[in-house]
Amino acid sequence: MRTYDFTPLMRTAVGFDRLARQIETAARSGQENGWPPYNIESTGEDTYRIEVAVAGFAPEELDIEAKENLLTVTGKKAPQDETVQRTFLHRGLAERDFERRFQLADYVVVKNAALNNGLLVIELKRELPEALKPRRIEIADGSALIENKKAA
Repeated sequence: MRTYDFTPLMRTAVGFDRLARQIETAARSGQENGWPPYNIESTGEDTYRIEVAVAGFAPEELDIEAKENLLTVTGKKAPQDETVQRTFLHRGLAERDFERRFQLADYVVVKNAALNNGLLVIELKRELPEALKPRRIEIADGSALIENKKAA
């Protein structure tokens, strides 16, 4: 794995420390196993969908937490009933606990989540505060200023 040193960037840039942390986190998360598989889809200009394959997990065994700019999806399998003896001829279903993290951009919020046909679907939307949205600035007619100046 290749590592990057962001120290030169930090010497000359102010306020980009969060970006450097995000890049380092992404580089580290690339080393984790690929389970469970997932999709990230853009469904509109400011809407997104994450689909996580969680076949075999019940809704009460899944947890979704959004904290700051980090979305964490956790699956914890309930303990199996030990009184029922199971004999597997082939065991290909991974029934193990997992934790999957997604770094969210600023102002991206979770709108809802649903479990359907073994897929956990999480709907996201970017909601910019009114102060950050583009707005049209009216240009005043300069004649009103000139008239007030004449009256003075």
